[in-house]
Amino acid sequence: MKAIVYDKKYPGQLVYRDVNKPEPGENEALIKIVAASVNAADYRSKKMGIIPKGKIFGADISGRVESVGKNVGQFKAGDEVIGELSGCGFGGFAEYVAAPENVLVHKPANLLFEEAAALPLAALTALQALHKGRIQKVYRVLIVGSGGGVGTFAVQLARYFGAEVTAVCSTKNVEQTLALGAKRVVDYTREDFTKTGGGYNLIVAVNGNRPLTAYQRMLARNGICVMVGGALIQIFESLLFGRLMSLGSKKMMSLAAKTNTKDLEFIVKLAAEGNLKPVIDRRYPLEKTPDAMVYANEGHARGKVVIDVE
Repeated sequence: MKAIVYDKKYPGQLVYRDVNKPEPGENEALIKIVAASVNAADYRSKKMGIIPKGKIFGADISGRVESVGKNVGQFKAGDEVIGELSGCGFGGFAEYVAAPENVLVHKPANLLFEEAAALPLAALTALQALHKGRIQKVYRVLIVGSGGGVGTFAVQLARYFGAEVTAVCSTKNVEQTLALGAKRVVDYTREDFTKTGGGYNLIVAVNGNRPLTAYQRMLARNGICVMVGGALIQIFESLLFGRLMSLGSKKMMSLAAKTNTKDLEFIVKLAAEGNLKPVIDRRYPLEKTPDAMVYANEGHARGKVVIDVE
């Protein structure tokens, strides 16, 4: 099969080549991948030298089951599925992957494969950030970084839960963010959002680069700030000082999203019902995945970057 393989001897370290087609284990399904999508987990892991065992990145997939192991009971050949592979070795930037049954869910017929592949990790991250922030209907929520994959889902999910959403993004994403359900949008290229008020019950900071103290000042009493990704310095600050800064009524937390089939089923259900729509910026063929990784890593993508495998 064809795949995008990490090879440190090549410029850019990713090469399109033939590799052996995997065989499913007893608890695995062999998936013929139709589409995949790029996440920060892919390009940041590569940058940090954290390479999947099979040397193939790609956490989000959608496709068709080709065969199953003897212990698999929920899926059969021909089923259309969605998978989130970050917890089981990645492998999505390829024509086939063998994935454990417990990281897969059925794909609704009314979801396109490209839409389905754009959902898993980014939408799960947004959902788990909102849950960690104990979102409620009466909440005032600030989403910093509403233009990217996680941010576009966070805006929609916060509105679905009944919160009042203020979002922060660049000029090009203002109209899109309003269309997704934000009540107010701050263009950070024109205005310092940290000086536009406060009293937020929940702040979700996606890929932010502001000091933690700035977010803390914007929280209401008993408010929670959840850091999702961000510059490496901000991640380290959150891990080192977040607990110390949470000794009072305001809590500073960080999130590392985890594979959760129940959460993924909820996300897919919302998408099938039309309550959650993936925003797709660009699509690349499998052989151009290295270019897709570079583009996503630049941080300017509006929503998700999808890989058309089939």
